[in-house]
Amino acid sequence: MNADQILMEIRETNLSYLMLAQSLIRADREQALFRLGMSEEAANMISSLSPAQVLKIASSNTLLCRMR
Repeated sequence: MNADQILMEIRETNLSYLMLAQSLIRADREQALFRLGMSEEAANMISSLSPAQVLKIASSNTLLCRMR
């Protein structure tokens, strides 16, 4: 796997994570905060992102989620 493929995988993972996080936060906020291990502040920010903002953030070359 070369560097471009790794970056593409990171971006896809970021997009999936952000979409999942938004969905969980909107469905059951308390459960989402517990499951995702995030603060109320982060949840507010993620839930208020527009689709364009989600795509822009997901395009980062840094993995947004962490394994717990």
